Amino acid sequence: MAEENKDKKTVIDHCPHCGHKLSPWQQVLLSVDRALMCKNCWYRIILDDIEKSPPKNNLSKEEDKKEE
Repeated sequence: MAEENKDKKTVIDHCPHCGHKLSPWQQVLLSVDRALMCKNCWYRIILDDIEKSPPKNNLSKEEDKKEE
């Protein structure tokens, strides 16, 4: 059971919006609270949204299929 939880955790070390590096303490807060405000760009980082979004590679393939 502990192994399943390790696989599901998403580790983010930078802001997905501006790329600003998160401190180790901010990473801990993000893993516990699942949401954090970036101090650099004030973007709200929500882990649940990041985990649910499809990978970027899949988006480009789907767009290519729609254009054909």
